[in-house]
Amino acid sequence: MHHKKYHHQIIETKWQQYWEKEQSFKVSVDTSKPKYYILDMFPYPSGAGLHVGHVTGYTATDVLARYKRQKGFNVLHPMGWDSFGLPAEQYAIRTGTHPQVTTQNSINTYRKQLKALGFSYDWSREIATSDPSYYKWTQWIFTKLYERGLAYEAEALVNYCPTLGTVLANEEVENGLSKEGGYPVVKKALRQWILKITEYAERLLDDLEELDWPDYLKRLQRNWIGKSEGVSLRFDVVDHPLTLEVFTTRIDTIFGISYLVVAPEHPYVEKITTPQQKKLVQEYQTIAGSKADLERTELSKEKTGVWTGAYAKHPVTGISLPIWVADYVLVGYGTGAVMGVPAHDSRDFEFAQKYQLSKPVVYHPDVEKSPEEIPQGLSPEEAKKQVLEGHLCWGGEGVCINSDYADLKLNGLSIAQAKEAATTWLEKHQKGMRQITYKLRDWLFSRQRYWAEPFPILHFEDGSRRVLDLDELPLCPPQLTDFKPSGDGQSPLAKVQSWVEIKDRKTGKKAWRETNTMPQWAGSCWYYLRFCDPHNKNQAWSHEAEKYWMPVDLYVGGVEHAVLHLLYARFWHKVLYDCGLVSTKEPFSTLRNQGLVTAKAYKLEGGGYTTPSEVIEKNGKLFDRQGHVVKCFVEKMSKSKLNGVSPDEIIAEYGADTLRLYEMFLSPFDKEKLWNNEAISGCKRFLNRLYDLVTSDQLCEETSEAALKLVHKLIYGAQQDIEAMAFNTAIAKMMEFLNDFSALGKYPRSLLLMVIKVLYPFAPHFAEECNLLLGGEPNLTYQPFPEYDQKYLIEEAVTYVIQVNGKVRGRIDLERDIERDKLIAQAKALENVQKYLEGKKVIKEIFLPKKLLNIVINDP
Repeated sequence: MHHKKYHHQIIETKWQQYWEKEQSFKVSVDTSKPKYYILDMFPYPSGAGLHVGHVTGYTATDVLARYKRQKGFNVLHPMGWDSFGLPAEQYAIRTGTHPQVTTQNSINTYRKQLKALGFSYDWSREIATSDPSYYKWTQWIFTKLYERGLAYEAEALVNYCPTLGTVLANEEVENGLSKEGGYPVVKKALRQWILKITEYAERLLDDLEELDWPDYLKRLQRNWIGKSEGVSLRFDVVDHPLTLEVFTTRIDTIFGISYLVVAPEHPYVEKITTPQQKKLVQEYQTIAGSKADLERTELSKEKTGVWTGAYAKHPVTGISLPIWVADYVLVGYGTGAVMGVPAHDSRDFEFAQKYQLSKPVVYHPDVEKSPEEIPQGLSPEEAKKQVLEGHLCWGGEGVCINSDYADLKLNGLSIAQAKEAATTWLEKHQKGMRQITYKLRDWLFSRQRYWAEPFPILHFEDGSRRVLDLDELPLCPPQLTDFKPSGDGQSPLAKVQSWVEIKDRKTGKKAWRETNTMPQWAGSCWYYLRFCDPHNKNQAWSHEAEKYWMPVDLYVGGVEHAVLHLLYARFWHKVLYDCGLVSTKEPFSTLRNQGLVTAKAYKLEGGGYTTPSEVIEKNGKLFDRQGHVVKCFVEKMSKSKLNGVSPDEIIAEYGADTLRLYEMFLSPFDKEKLWNNEAISGCKRFLNRLYDLVTSDQLCEETSEAALKLVHKLIYGAQQDIEAMAFNTAIAKMMEFLNDFSALGKYPRSLLLMVIKVLYPFAPHFAEECNLLLGGEPNLTYQPFPEYDQKYLIEEAVTYVIQVNGKVRGRIDLERDIERDKLIAQAKALENVQKYLEGKKVIKEIFLPKKLLNIVINDP
């Protein structure tokens, strides 16, 4: 039975059941068809479920997946779960529920929500990183890294949270507190597994050029890798048999050095600090140890430090330079020591000003070549004067001054010339050497958690190790009811002696299992490969499946993953490429980020948030029902800020297709979007009007020229927009089309069938139903996207702009291919043009076909 009224609940349930029964989106390798692999950054399934901000990216990929099937592609569009992680473990500790149970409940919620939105995932390929059949292969990939010498153990200084009982990445720490729970974080030396990502730094940089990624994202990766070409310089410490190594990209400023700075954790600090300074230095080290690296290196923060009491010799002049400790220097970056050139580096200038250190000027500023260096309000001459007097830092172009000593003479040289001359001298005297460095550090790969992948490693009494063979995988963690970490740097796995201490069945030796576990990043480094062949029990993926499906043609996700996840996945992929296990150098050929979805958030003056329903306006001010002052902000949609909108409630009231349309109509895909529940009704009205038209008594079999032009123009425009991911303008064109088409009075059935196929990627349930109502064959999934006919795109008339001496004096609608002379005659007959030509001599006529006529006159 067909319903004259558009009942979204009935229609959407019907077609979701149909697609599932028919397995409409299930795919396999088919070399007779071109493939298209479209992938979402798979979600971490939290207990809160999805909000509509998450839905933006998923809707966009589904539009494209459905469209590509219409265009004849064999589309792989999978979904799975990044289901190992710290939040699930913390929830388990709080509630006493096993993380496996809470994770599975969250997955069930997410799956139900995604299916309710009608996304065309091949659910037969669903994976979860916490499933032993998946992490068996994560562990196997680790063994490949180990075999190639890319995984090693070392003691490293890490961010450690005693409350959470685990190491945290820099990105998991904010203002000295863990982002998960807000607990204090300290620096701690722990034995860690580390991956040699630095060995791939140059390839990770170079291969960015081959990728169709946004420029800003490539820039973020380049900055994170941080390639620098410079000089490694040696400073002998006075009264100690020690040499400080410093890397600099500005060796041309060597005569401007007035002090050195070492990181608080530098191994020399304890050795060189004088007794008089010891207490101050130790206090400073304690404070620095509580800060995250990102916080320490924040450019805008005030620089702090303390003198060690020690000195180092300048490598050229031999003068004594004081050695300071400051937290803006990190022991894990570079050598953990830097040279201070305050006259020509703003950070050093600020430090020297604060601690009254000398500022030798070694460049005469070229204010014409570097005007951006001149502070606002200062004239070039005044700026030059202040630089030379040591009152203003100059980091721009200039000529060397005060830079001659013995046989090293830099005076009069440019930056480039001085760099080369100084480097050559230092190499000759064995006091420095050319070097390329990277800001990228090797990847700390250990965590002290339960809900994560155990390392497939056995340790023996003699200090040797072996990785487990494939027939010993997966290595599952022991069953635990107490997931709480000990707080001493040990993983919860260490509590189960019977699991840790074993007899190795392959060697017969006593062995200890590794009790550290892998970080959450491990499972998400390679999941896109498992989607190619998820049920293979003998291989992580078959050669045939990988060769056919890879690389991912389009990868869509949030910009917050711009660096680490993408960098780690690219690193693992390159290792697998070197192992001969994958056929492409890069995993993701095209990548796009969706714009952030924001919404109004109501913040209580005393802290915390409230819901919109609790807010009352009085005399232009906002209060909650208890009378507390409330401030309204537009913030990123988040359950914690009580401004997250569940898709469930929108689907119930308006329907999944309306939500999908609205998500894509809000703004350009990659731009920020402000959510507004009230505006959704416009998309629902559009579907209601089109449904009324499809079920009206004015359907006919004859086509008209006007109807053909409208439909073919829509097909052309929507196709261009979908391929450019300009979804908002595609929907705008559909709405404009409906207005014009409705005015025709008669609606050709065959043309409406074409229109429905254009709408199908955006509103698939609605389109499937309308297709049936119009007499079409069921299941639009593989029915072709309509072809447009060029002849219906040609406009018979165009508007010509008529100018006299470049100023618009009239407009006239004429046939698009009108001859030049006919246009000139008709233009001159226009009353407003005539009055400007009267008594004037026409010098020439400039004619732009289909656009413009400019009549040039002598106008004294």
